[in-house]
Amino acid sequence: MAIYLTKESKVLVQGMTGGEGMKHTRRMLAAGTNVVGGVNPRKAGATADFDERTVPVFGTVAEGIHATDADVTVVFVPPAFAKAAVVEAADAGIGLAVVITEGIPVHDSVAFTTYAKEKGTRIIGPNCPGLITPGQSNAGIIPADITKPGRIGLVSKSGTLTYQLMYELRDIGFSTCVGIGGDPVVGTTHIDCLAAFQDDPDTELIVLIGEIGGDAEERAAAYVREHVTKPVVGYIAGFTAPEGRTMGHAGAIVSGTSGTAQAKKEALEAAGVRVGGTPTETAKLVLARLEEQRSVTHG
Repeated sequence: MAIYLTKESKVLVQGMTGGEGMKHTRRMLAAGTNVVGGVNPRKAGATADFDERTVPVFGTVAEGIHATDADVTVVFVPPAFAKAAVVEAADAGIGLAVVITEGIPVHDSVAFTTYAKEKGTRIIGPNCPGLITPGQSNAGIIPADITKPGRIGLVSKSGTLTYQLMYELRDIGFSTCVGIGGDPVVGTTHIDCLAAFQDDPDTELIVLIGEIGGDAEERAAAYVREHVTKPVVGYIAGFTAPEGRTMGHAGAIVSGTSGTAQAKKEALEAAGVRVGGTPTETAKLVLARLEEQRSVTHG
């Protein structure tokens, strides 16, 4: 019951020994994540203690993979060093790199997402909360205690809205929740997650959260129309955004009618996606859609 991340995933944390890295590594371990090592070239050979668990620190990602067979890395390094950290992870052959860091220059993001793709490394982020498969593993900063395992797949540009929908639908639960990030350039898109959830036998319904700016949601709508047979429920952040105002995410840039919440809503609805006007209304649409789906299934 998962995409990209399971209880089998072995996780490295680049920047683990920093303040944010230590705090969130502790939370990931508490959620059951198999954190097998940290990476800090200045602290190679050291260890870090987290309650009952002692985690080794490696000098490079390659050393960490060699010693532990790690297949995931979570990147908590400062923006100036993020590109080098991701390139190092891709060169070492990591399968998944979750880039939490915000404030990375766009040209760096373009460079490392392109490079990682060539190397066969999936990037989630940058400027994202990461992803969680409840009850199995948590890679990033998503709170692990606000939901439970279930059959809803969630993909979201917004970290805060990820948490809110997880909480609103906590009684149903989630297969995997992926926060893809709200920057103009991200490594994993709505479409990537839609395809993965479509192929996941244990995901029954998909929730797609977008926001104003760009055309990612319009492209996702076209993909849903052509390729997704499972029910999809959507929410677009920014319906009340004043015209011409810059919003929080770097990707939330609206030009004319292109990129507006209304345009995205219409594109999704034309593809058969039900779109809520608020997060709470979106959660109610999910419950209604699941009820319909099950009544059809059980006749």
